[in-house]
Amino acid sequence: MTSLVTARGVSKHFGSVRAVDDVSFEIDRGRILGLIGPNGAGKTTLLKALLGLTDCEGDLSVLGLDPFRQRKKLMQNICFIADVAVLPRWIKVRQLLDYVEGVHPNFSRKSAETYLTQTQIRPEAKVRELSKGMVTQLHLCIIMAIDAKLLVLDEPTLGLDILFRKEFYANLLNDYFDEERTILVTTHQVEEIENLLTDIMFINDGKILLDSTMDALSDTYVEVMATGEDAQRARGLGPIAETEMFGKSVMLFEGVSREHLEGLGEIRIPSVADLFVAKIKEARK
Repeated sequence: MTSLVTARGVSKHFGSVRAVDDVSFEIDRGRILGLIGPNGAGKTTLLKALLGLTDCEGDLSVLGLDPFRQRKKLMQNICFIADVAVLPRWIKVRQLLDYVEGVHPNFSRKSAETYLTQTQIRPEAKVRELSKGMVTQLHLCIIMAIDAKLLVLDEPTLGLDILFRKEFYANLLNDYFDEERTILVTTHQVEEIENLLTDIMFINDGKILLDSTMDALSDTYVEVMATGEDAQRARGLGPIAETEMFGKSVMLFEGVSREHLEGLGEIRIPSVADLFVAKIKEARK
C-alpha cells in the first residue's frame, strides 16, 4: 500500500503541555481511519498539524508535502468538516456553490447540485434558515463534489439525531469513498462507526496507545465472560481489564490465544468502545 500520511517522532508542545508526544504512524491510501481519544487527548492538535494549521517537531508528510510549509498546495487535495458549522449564515445555498466553484479547482458544481436534489435543501435558502442537520448535509454535498484524496472529519455528526447520523455515513460510503480516497474521522460515538472503519488509532495524553487495522483486532484482543473457578483460572492469564456484568466477570485479554481461553466461559470479540475504555484505564494506572 502507498502511505498518504507519514509521521515520525511528531510532537507539539504548548509551554509545558505536551499536546502531541513523539508519535509515529502511517495512514495508507484507500482506508477509513478512526482517531479515538478522550477530551484533551491531543486529537485536535494532531488534526491541525495534518491540515497545516500548526507547525510541529519531527517529520510529518501528507500527500508527500510538508503540511505547514506547503499548505496551499496541500489543501487542493484535502477536505475538512469540523464539529461546528463554519458556513456563513447570511449566504444563500446557490451563492455558496458560486463561491466554491470560483475558488476550488477540483469542485464539480454539477455533482454538488445532484447531491442536493437528494435533500430538502432549496438553492435559494439561506444557511441561517437551515436546521443543523441540513447544514451538515449541505457541507457534505459540497465536500463530496470536490475531488480530494483525503477527507478529515472532526466530530461531523455532533448534535445530530440518529436519522441524520445514519444518513450522513451512508452517503459518505456510497457516494464518496473509494480505493483512491482516504477518510480520517474523529468521534465520541464510536459504536456508530466501528463497522465502517478499516483502521483504528487510540490517542491519550498525546501518545498513541493503539494503531491497528480492524481485522487485526480480533487476532490480538479477546473477551471472556466467566464465573467461579473458571473466572479465577482466566484471571491467572493476566487480563488487561476486568468488569462485572450480570454477576459474571468480563475479562479482556491482549495477545492471549483463544485456545488458552477455551472452556473458561463465553468468548467474544470486544467492541471498539470496550477496548478503548480498557486501554485508557491501563494507560492511566
